[in-house]
Amino acid sequence: MNSEQKPPFPPFTRETAIEKVRKAEDAWNGRDPQGVAQAYSIDSRWRNRNEFINGREEIIAFLARKWQREAGYRLVKELWAFTENCIAVRFAYESHDEAGQWFRSYGNENWEFDSNGLMTARHASINDLAITEAERLFRWPSGRRPDDHPDLSDLGL
Repeated sequence: MNSEQKPPFPPFTRETAIEKVRKAEDAWNGRDPQGVAQAYSIDSRWRNRNEFINGREEIIAFLARKWQREAGYRLVKELWAFTENCIAVRFAYESHDEAGQWFRSYGNENWEFDSNGLMTARHASINDLAITEAERLFRWPSGRRPDDHPDLSDLGL
């Protein structure tokens, strides 16, 4: 049996699905590839845009590349739907490239979990919109989104 566990565990309720989504958001906003990768099974499979990623080592390498090129990264995730061991989220994040061009990236993710709460599959579809610095909506200090910051629905996204 796998000794790694990442609560909450399936089967999900609305409350535990929301908790799982927020924990994922918090981890990604921490931008620690090693730490984030611990939420995924050793053999987790991803589709991220046009990349196919297999296993934790590839996840770590992908996240390190991602956060090196996406400066100022701030992410908001929101529960869309869930079943016993699957969660669908919608999200938006803001970041800028090395030239200082800001982007808001919108997307949807479908997640599947094992009984230990580790994500075994992640399918992400993402679109990027160039924005000006003045159009940014995610302006909290680096790290966890404050609890009182509006979510995607509140922001009309």
